[in-house]
Amino acid sequence: MVQKLDILPESASQTGGPYVHIGLIPTFAGLEGVYAQDLGKRAIEEGAQGEVITITGSVFDGTGWALRDALIESWQPDAAGRFPGQTGADPKVNGFCRFAADGESGEFTLRTVKPGRVPMRGGGWQAPHISLWIAARGINTGLHTRIYFADEDNSADPLLARVEQRPRVQTLIAQPQGAGRYRFDIRLQGAGETVFLDM
Repeated sequence: MVQKLDILPESASQTGGPYVHIGLIPTFAGLEGVYAQDLGKRAIEEGAQGEVITITGSVFDGTGWALRDALIESWQPDAAGRFPGQTGADPKVNGFCRFAADGESGEFTLRTVKPGRVPMRGGGWQAPHISLWIAARGINTGLHTRIYFADEDNSADPLLARVEQRPRVQTLIAQPQGAGRYRFDIRLQGAGETVFLDM
């Protein structure tokens, strides 16, 4: 007898395990030859306009342990605030990158250009930022957040203005570490927990 479909329970969610790397960045996972190169391997190509920057950081769990299996995707505009496909967008800025934490140190590195301000419909601007999506062990659904920059004027950004607990805004701000270098750590829970976005 065929069971009615309306009584089947929902399958349990699963956290991102080792297969997320195999499926999304096989070369990083040690599987050579699946693709000529992993999708999103670089955020920029040589000759990209604007200031080339490097952002390093780690994804920390609630115990302060750096996750060594974190996988991150980034989306951003070019140095003029234009996204790929928009008129005048820099063809050397991909707008998308996929990278992972180092298996030994748990540290990730993103080499890109510093994004420009993004105009909003109806006027106003979003401060320069990079959007992130994070997957790793213990995360049932990928987490969304943003990177803003301490050396930019973030005062009128509409998203930052909506963060009610004002001290938490600092969890979205990358700190300069020298010329063209920034540090941005992501904390999944506990003291200094990063602001995550419901998207």
